[in-house]
Amino acid sequence: MGRWAEFYWRVDNNDPTNSALVIMVLATSGLESDAVLKDKDTFADIVSGTTNEVTNANYARKVLTDSDLAAFATDDTNNRTDLDIADQSWTSVAAGDGWSRLVMGYDSDTTGGTDSGIIPMFMWDFVVVPDGTTIEARIHASGFARGS
Repeated sequence: MGRWAEFYWRVDNNDPTNSALVIMVLATSGLESDAVLKDKDTFADIVSGTTNEVTNANYARKVLTDSDLAAFATDDTNNRTDLDIADQSWTSVAAGDGWSRLVMGYDSDTTGGTDSGIIPMFMWDFVVVPDGTTIEARIHASGFARGS
């Protein structure tokens, strides 16, 4: 907990080279409570109970590398750090699993890593019923996280 700015910085600075932020979507069916999910330490842990990642056609995890991130910069005037990414979209997502949560995690090795190596950073409510159209997760203009 509390390492999100460090993980973002590491991806933004290619430290290590194959690091990335990964976004997965959790299905509505079987979703465990916040009390249970907040104690999960890896993506593998998140889906080890009744919680599942969605399986809709045209869904794929988002893998964000340094070029996908806004530059990491500390705002010394306001004594804070804002982290930002572009809005994320999935095109023509087929009906099937209902969507309930977005989870963003840090993967230090996208070339050889596994879900047991992806550390969850954030989880947001994202309730959507896919119907074959494009789904977009809109990120606030000031970013998805602010530390001060």
